[in-house]
Amino acid sequence: MTGTHAVTASAASCSYDEDMVTFLEPDDLAPFLASDALIQSDDITVTTLARELRSQHPSDTAFARASFEWVRDRIGHSYDVQDPRVTLSASEVLGEGVGLCYAKSVLLAALLRAEGIPAGLSYQRLGDATDGFVVHGLVAIWLDGAWHRQDPRGNRPGLDAQFSLGDELLAYRIDQSRGERDYPELYSAAAPEVVATLSAATNVLTTPLPADLGAR
Repeated sequence: MTGTHAVTASAASCSYDEDMVTFLEPDDLAPFLASDALIQSDDITVTTLARELRSQHPSDTAFARASFEWVRDRIGHSYDVQDPRVTLSASEVLGEGVGLCYAKSVLLAALLRAEGIPAGLSYQRLGDATDGFVVHGLVAIWLDGAWHRQDPRGNRPGLDAQFSLGDELLAYRIDQSRGERDYPELYSAAAPEVVATLSAATNVLTTPLPADLGAR
């Protein structure tokens, strides 16, 4: 990844139940449809793929599912495939075919926005105080009048994330007793901590990833 990506974010608030985060409808969905330096929903490579997927899956739900599965399955997770290349913008991720959870989420959000489906970025904190925490990236999709979180990181033994508009089927289930948490904000642009870390990185396999996000 080259250069510094400047982004600004809007946020939507959320409510909780025992098993999932429910983001509330924002006053304005426009920020979750916009193209920016990372979520490049107007990039030609992104729009070409989005149109191709839409032509095969015409309804919003079918297109969202197909986009999720394409990113989940066709873009390698950097750790799973042991690829040190640094990617974050949608065009970088699509061109290189690899990325961390943050990068894969950015690409999925860009594909959805390219076809008029509002999408935001959501985050979890995983791990514990002994071994350390790490921020994990997700996508939230606005469909059927509600936000639905999806995890396109990529599956492997022990991880099985699936597209769902009902009960969340994410890769990781939060354990609050360990200090894990779902961040309450829904971001319209990548979290500044993620952008700063990856903008300075030269090897994602050795770069310490964000352990927490600041309050917004």
